Amino acid sequence: MIVPSTRLLIWTLIALPFTVTAAVSPAALILSITVLMLFVGIAAVDAVTGLRRIRLVEAAFPETIRMSKDRAGVIPILLTCRQGPHAAIRIGIPLPEGIESDKEALLIDAPDHADLSRVDWACVPRSRGAFTVDQIFLEVSTRLGLWDARRTCASRVDIRVYPNLMGERRRLASLFLNRGVFGIHAQRRIGQGRDFEQLREYQAGDGYEDIHWKATARHGKPYTKIYQIERTQEVYVLIDSSRLSARQIGKDTALDRYVTSALVLGLAAEQHGDLFGLLTFSDRIDRFMRARSGKAHYAACRDGLYTLATDHVSPDFDGLCAFIRTRLRRRALLIVLTDLLDPVLSESFVRNMRLINRQHLVLVNSIKRPHVNALFSEPVGDQTDELYQRLSGHVQWTQLRELNRTLHHMGIDMSEVDDERMSSELIAQYMSVKQRQLI
Repeated sequence: MIVPSTRLLIWTLIALPFTVTAAVSPAALILSITVLMLFVGIAAVDAVTGLRRIRLVEAAFPETIRMSKDRAGVIPILLTCRQGPHAAIRIGIPLPEGIESDKEALLIDAPDHADLSRVDWACVPRSRGAFTVDQIFLEVSTRLGLWDARRTCASRVDIRVYPNLMGERRRLASLFLNRGVFGIHAQRRIGQGRDFEQLREYQAGDGYEDIHWKATARHGKPYTKIYQIERTQEVYVLIDSSRLSARQIGKDTALDRYVTSALVLGLAAEQHGDLFGLLTFSDRIDRFMRARSGKAHYAACRDGLYTLATDHVSPDFDGLCAFIRTRLRRRALLIVLTDLLDPVLSESFVRNMRLINRQHLVLVNSIKRPHVNALFSEPVGDQTDELYQRLSGHVQWTQLRELNRTLHHMGIDMSEVDDERMSSELIAQYMSVKQRQLI
């Protein structure tokens, strides 16, 4: 494709008086036609050479680009010029919604001594997820500058925007610092452990519940089971991606905070030698990653979460309970990230957790709502709407207190945390569980 440039329009305006002269003075007709034909011929030749020049310029993307949300990144463009340097090359790409850039196009000088060069398009992703760009627009001016030759290069790139963990890791820097053994202090581990280690002969003071009756019958004298403190435990984060997670919190949603907190907890579990797993659910089980360790497993968990989106359906706690009972045989720590303000859904959650908490240790965490408080916890204004809002918040606060009391009697801890402190609260709960040897 070729389009006229500003220079061509200017020269066209200069050539117009020759047509007027030919109409007024027949004697100047031959001169006017000659000048016009010469001008048209030069413009045509320049257009043909421009089309040839644009065919010698190609551009392509790499296959995959990884970025972090709200952090500056670049989209690399590989530019190929097969015949000498061009004066200037203009590049444009159609950025998807969710990725911002302060530039509409890039104007660069082609390299003098290299056929292949790289151009970085600066941008800032504002949304987590997967994005695609499949075109690159190129524009090259002709030698005389009368035309702009354009072409479209078909090239596809997958842009993966992951949650931004830098802020969370900065707040929890002391947890992730690797200081070796310098400054380590002995810390008492509470409990005798749950993993079987060996058998030994019964000694005075051993509990009857620890006697191995089969070994006792086989040897004719009592034997006791010895346990060791667990070194490797399974930690699962259960993320609710139903309509309950669509609540807007600042620029993010509740689901975004769940995803970020889950990945930070995965880093903490890896740091302490435990196995980390994920389960996301809505009205069905969306993703399940069995607890493992290692960088490859963490990368798989991150790839499984960065495209997680809210599903506008109600969560199916019956299906979640059935899945856990059939797939998770070993006792594990289950951290559920959901919102239980709906009385019907909270009743379903309690009914199903009565079966789960017999085998697993369950912790429930929700993001605290700003107006769900006791009625007189803050001064009440004179506005009627504010009074009704406070009354509604008090009713919801009462429901949550009743739910918290019910879950506590079942051995399940429920916490409402501030959105900015969710990651640190999850890690504090995880460290408390490890120290108390509850799993």
